[in-house]
Amino acid sequence: MPQDPTERRVVVTGPPRHTRRAFGYSRPRTEIDEQTTLGHTYVRSLMRSQLRASLTMFTVLVLLVGPLPLVFAATRDKGLEWAVLGFCLYPPLVLLARWYVRRAERNEKDLVRLVEDR
Repeated sequence: MPQDPTERRVVVTGPPRHTRRAFGYSRPRTEIDEQTTLGHTYVRSLMRSQLRASLTMFTVLVLLVGPLPLVFAATRDKGLEWAVLGFCLYPPLVLLARWYVRRAERNEKDLVRLVEDR
């Protein structure tokens, strides 16, 4: 069947599906999956940032809870002890826990963003 000469061909364009990477470049996800030295570096970086966050949290926790026996020994008032525990200790602990969870999730998102090339 001959085509009508008045019809034009439509060219459909879009983003390239297969782009070539520079020689020697491989995706970080591949590096992690294949357990190469670079992948090991990515994982160690995540582990270090998680360790840094946990050590910071532990230090603040020790500074909050550590002096409590001294405070309780100095005061003989049981009502004050309960007030210190209920109002002065638990709110900072909740805030500390929220900070730690958010920091750990941010560390993981940073690694995912690096691996996904975003």
